[in-house]
Amino acid sequence: MGATSGISAYRQTAVTTQTRGRLIVLLYEGAIKFLKQAKRELEAGDYVAKGEFINKAMAIINELDACLDLDGGGEIAQNLRRLYQFMLRHLADANLQRDPVRIQDVIDCLTDLNEGWKTITR
Repeated sequence: MGATSGISAYRQTAVTTQTRGRLIVLLYEGAIKFLKQAKRELEAGDYVAKGEFINKAMAIINELDACLDLDGGGEIAQNLRRLYQFMLRHLADANLQRDPVRIQDVIDCLTDLNEGWKTITR
């Protein structure tokens, strides 16, 4: 492999990592947006809409969880898996119990994770 192809491979890896990281940021932002909408609907007493928005956020979190590379990601991937599973349980409970505090807990967690990804993808 010559220097030119090495540089090309490096650039391709950087673009792929940047693109994947940006996609993760967008997924976190989508889940956060849905959970904020769920809280608004809960406060308005529209429990059907609240449930729909929680389900949309849960679908995003499930997708993030399913895409984890547990073999290559090591301890970080394992920790993310535990965190995603916690969030899913917390949201299921929030949905059943109509609990805005649990929804906010997950919003806070996703916001923290999102800030980390934003830092990585800058």
